[in-house]
Amino acid sequence: MTKLYLVRHGETEDNVRQILQGQSPGKLNANGIRQAEELRDRLRNEQIDAFVASDLHRAVQTCRIIAQPHHREVVETPLLRERDWGDFTGMYIPDLKDRKWPDNVERTDRMAARARNFLTWIRVTYPDQTVLAVGHGIINKVVQSIYYDKPIHEIPRMANAEVRVLML
Repeated sequence: MTKLYLVRHGETEDNVRQILQGQSPGKLNANGIRQAEELRDRLRNEQIDAFVASDLHRAVQTCRIIAQPHHREVVETPLLRERDWGDFTGMYIPDLKDRKWPDNVERTDRMAARARNFLTWIRVTYPDQTVLAVGHGIINKVVQSIYYDKPIHEIPRMANAEVRVLML
């Protein structure tokens, strides 16, 4: 059985400013770096065989910090990218409340397909290993929605640098 530590990236400036980052790279702020370092220190003595991250900078940055004491490379994958918010990317989230979604926002079924592919890839690539994977708020909810076979709205929101354990 594969053990998956599913992590949300550390806090970014855009998180603080309530800017919809989507698939933009993002960068951890000082608090986000501290959050990643605290998680690194908590998991320092855990046996982790592989480190995987979304290929967006904020996730890779978080994962590299956590992986430091384990002396392992971080494998990047687009399967864990955040939702593509299309024309909403870069906008102030409170301003979007009653706005009609543009056609170029990634559909939920496309994210669900990515989440299924991610879980399959982890099972096949890392059988009977422990993997730490750093993703993003929405895609991590979708991964858990698939894993638990529950609607996405029933999955609690993950805080920055929060970790949840899934047994695959």
